Amino acid sequence: MKIIACYSNKGGVGKTATSVNLAYAFAAAGKRILLCDLDPQGASSFYFRVKPSKKLTEASFFEDVEKFTKAIRGSDYDNLDVLPANMGFRDFDVFLSRMRDSRSRLKKALAAVKGDYDVILLDCPPNISALSENVFRAADAILVPVIPTTLSHRTFEQLVDFFKENDLPLKKLHGFYCMVQGVKSLHSETIDAMNHVYQKWFMTAQIPFASDIERMGLHRAPVMASAPNSLASKAYQALYQEVIKRVAGV
Repeated sequence: MKIIACYSNKGGVGKTATSVNLAYAFAAAGKRILLCDLDPQGASSFYFRVKPSKKLTEASFFEDVEKFTKAIRGSDYDNLDVLPANMGFRDFDVFLSRMRDSRSRLKKALAAVKGDYDVILLDCPPNISALSENVFRAADAILVPVIPTTLSHRTFEQLVDFFKENDLPLKKLHGFYCMVQGVKSLHSETIDAMNHVYQKWFMTAQIPFASDIERMGLHRAPVMASAPNSLASKAYQALYQEVIKRVAGV
């Protein structure tokens, strides 16, 4: 089993859309996948039409295997299950700060379903916190969507610095450009500047800024299912193929 996180310390960069489409791509390829929605807003759960379990509190998430597994829901797609988020997940950081071995608690919780899935995909909230530290340590790979703008450039630098300062393996980081608009000179200039420094950490696949992705909220489905022949769908497929190559054993 591999644990793959989709994470950014900046909000609004397409993290959830990426998580939903990659989960769909893995499932369509015959992989048993659990999409674990860690964001209290529950956007990826919403896209898959899955309602959260109000009984799964922060305590039971990390300490009660039975409640954890019972909270998992099937989706409309074969091989794809969802652990939906609820607003109680907003207290994860407070709860983790009180636990022993707090940095490894997420990995221990996910071990409860280790034999049931080929891939666990984590859709993460946008911050650097006790929960995100757990994600960094538990994940085999961390996919980082980056809009090619100055602020996204800066937040990726902050993430790299955090990994260095905390002796976390930089090889886990796999950046990719998201919401790319080729007509914007700023986007191409930012990509050139970032590639000069961070190219080894970036995948070649790029996700465009596309209305089909924005319509996911209306269809409540991955764009790979609702618009399979679109440029956005093909971009996510290319990203999926690159993830397969980079994360051995998936």
